[in-house]
Amino acid sequence: MTDLQIGLLVLGGAAVVGVVVYNRWQERTVRRDAERAFGSRHADVLLGTPAPGAPAEHRSPAPLPPGAVPDDRLDYVIGLRIPVGVPAASALESWRPVEQRFGRRVLLAGSDGSGWRAVAPGEFGTFTSLRAALQLVSRSGVVSDAELLEFRTDVETIASRLRAECAAPEMRQALERARELDRFCADTDIQVALHVLGADPASGFADDDATPYQVSAREDGVTYLLDMPRTAEPAKAYEAMTRAAQRLAATSGGRVVDDRGQALDERSLAAIGSQLEAVRKRLSDQGIEPGSALALRLFS
Repeated sequence: MTDLQIGLLVLGGAAVVGVVVYNRWQERTVRRDAERAFGSRHADVLLGTPAPGAPAEHRSPAPLPPGAVPDDRLDYVIGLRIPVGVPAASALESWRPVEQRFGRRVLLAGSDGSGWRAVAPGEFGTFTSLRAALQLVSRSGVVSDAELLEFRTDVETIASRLRAECAAPEMRQALERARELDRFCADTDIQVALHVLGADPASGFADDDATPYQVSAREDGVTYLLDMPRTAEPAKAYEAMTRAAQRLAATSGGRVVDDRGQALDERSLAAIGSQLEAVRKRLSDQGIEPGSALALRLFS
């Protein structure tokens, strides 16, 4: 094989990867441009509040991932020290208005000197320290200056009510770090879609609901979707998804294609897998393991 042929193969593989990941990047960019043009939409996006003129939809915020605690890389964390201690019930009562306002973007953790844990209903302990956190970054972008100021003011009011010493970080620096993290996430927020055209839509669904990828029907076949940052061990998940798509294509006489309808052969699929591994390493190098509690919150 000549150097020219090798070069063309490499360029072809890179083009396939670009096609697969471009749609996700474009979606995120367009959504943020709209938010900048029309103002902050974080409450709408994260809490399910309808846009003006839209019918109301009553739904509860998605639960936090198991084991989630305030994280300074992601959250604006205010520390409260209560030397006399505060019962969990009292802390939750004071916290409830903040939680109603900000929903799943806020998190309260407490410590009695033996480690931190989320303060949840049914807790009977007494805490001498609290950590009140507002998530600064998500797939909807970075919170606004006004929202951060509102959160800080609310927590300072709680501190006064509980007679707690309050330590809050400088807001401008916190927002600058959040914007840097947001830019990094925009480069690593990748979803991979494989479409099997010509397959019976009802035949693509596995009996096991625990598959690490999503399967959905389309008019002309089946779509397999992998949300990489939210998936533990994305390489294994991608391999499993690829095998499932190829198996369905073989048994149904269909073909595996990308979003443009271009056929994906073994070389193309391998190139996509290599790109996913490179992005996974970038995330891991920043301490963000795909599928972890931190990643699930960050890419929500």
